[in-house]
Amino acid sequence: MNAIETRALRKVYPAPAVKKRRGAPAPPAPPSSGIVAIDSLDLAVPDGEFFGVLGPNGAGKTTLIGILTTRVRITSGEAVVAGANVMAQPADVRRRIGVVPQRPNPDRSLSVIENLVFHATYFGISRADATRRGHELLERLGIADKATAKVDQLSGGQQQRLMIARALTHDPRVIFLDEPTVGLDPQARLSLWEILRELHAQGRTIVMSTHYMEEADQLCDRLAIIDQGKLLALDTPAALKAQAPGDTVVEVTFDADASAAADIARAMDGVSKAEARGPLLRVFSKRGGELIPALIDAGEAQGRVVRDIHLSRPSLETLFITLTGRKLT
Repeated sequence: MNAIETRALRKVYPAPAVKKRRGAPAPPAPPSSGIVAIDSLDLAVPDGEFFGVLGPNGAGKTTLIGILTTRVRITSGEAVVAGANVMAQPADVRRRIGVVPQRPNPDRSLSVIENLVFHATYFGISRADATRRGHELLERLGIADKATAKVDQLSGGQQQRLMIARALTHDPRVIFLDEPTVGLDPQARLSLWEILRELHAQGRTIVMSTHYMEEADQLCDRLAIIDQGKLLALDTPAALKAQAPGDTVVEVTFDADASAAADIARAMDGVSKAEARGPLLRVFSKRGGELIPALIDAGEAQGRVVRDIHLSRPSLETLFITLTGRKLT
């Protein structure tokens, strides 16, 4: 059984209004009807899977999470979460899911345990049961000693644990996390990974959006790579890495347009692909770093000055670059 299904899912936001100058004629209508955030997306996430949505900022990850958690209305298509349609049965969806937002948003006027109890009452849980569950969750998440503390007394990592506890108070079937480790230090991030692994081991379905390659690789059973609202690839991390080109990506940033240098690079021995994006020269080659002197020479022959050099070995990131032409960050 699938915990989540989307069919031809599409979300279009209205185009920004164009201001009319006083006395000027009305500006022409925009060429499109709006900004496409999700474009005909078909997904199926089985029960109990740890599913990752990987993409750069602006790829549509947060919009997708917003739709699946009933906070963003669909333009067209269909989405079913935990057996309920997000448009026709939003209340049923909300009872069956837990949501950990990108940035902690607790009630800062309440204590930690009061936040959990207050949240649980939305789901018809008695105060006594909510208090008991709240303390159990805080104990499991390692912040039981903070139960009576105000939220502002917690570190960033502790606040994110509180958000996970809040999401679990009503025992949801599916947990959504929207870039949950953004802004956390490395120790807090690793600690949160362990918590997520424990939740997954309990058989819960987890859907997490991220733009951290390592996070997606370490945690997820399967990954959907999306960009500009489109699904570009979907498979296990191991299978996706196997699809990555065997070439190293060499990137040389010059002080001006790199098109002429790209033309020269294409003729070099061992280069499978070369492209220019403004001042950025991107070359795919099994020779890797051996090419750097020749690429620098190619740019300098056109009067360009090198500003930066970067190499990427075959990985999820090189696959993403191959699919989209740009990096995750």
